[in-house]
Amino acid sequence: MTILKIGVISIVLIIISGLGFILSGVYPMGADVPHNRFTYWALETMRERSISRSANRIIVPTDLNDSDRLLQGGADYNDMCASCHLRPGITQSDFSIGLYPKPLNLSMSGGKYSTDETKLAARQFWIIKHGIKASGMPTWGPTHGDDRIWSMVAFVQQLPKLNADQYQILTTREDGDEHH
Repeated sequence: MTILKIGVISIVLIIISGLGFILSGVYPMGADVPHNRFTYWALETMRERSISRSANRIIVPTDLNDSDRLLQGGADYNDMCASCHLRPGITQSDFSIGLYPKPLNLSMSGGKYSTDETKLAARQFWIIKHGIKASGMPTWGPTHGDDRIWSMVAFVQQLPKLNADQYQILTTREDGDEHH
């Protein structure tokens, strides 16, 4: 019985201490002060596990190399994504400098994410459609249909292979393009 009481009291004290910390306001929330290692690890681990679990159920279309997809996705990427995720030849923007965590430079190859193109495409689709809380990554799902999001994924998959001139060609919108 004593062990049970000690356990219950310990749990109550942990909960009260946690709430006290949360309500105290002492944790720095400014984007110019990085999280401590534990907080960063916990948030990143939770984010990655959530995305991986959710993206695992997504069926990737087989036509991601279609030129129409690349053209539509390129124009959308340029309008909606390039200010944070950059483009060939650009290593930072005024907007990307101020974000924490720093958004990935999608114009550069590599990274710590899957080398399996199908898994990577599903991950990218999920992120574009649903966004990521408290990261600056918006959810485009409410305003963009799945087909349009897949076109952005198609473009993002090719982006690291493009030079600045190719990027310019693939991201130019035609006059009267209704997707703008």
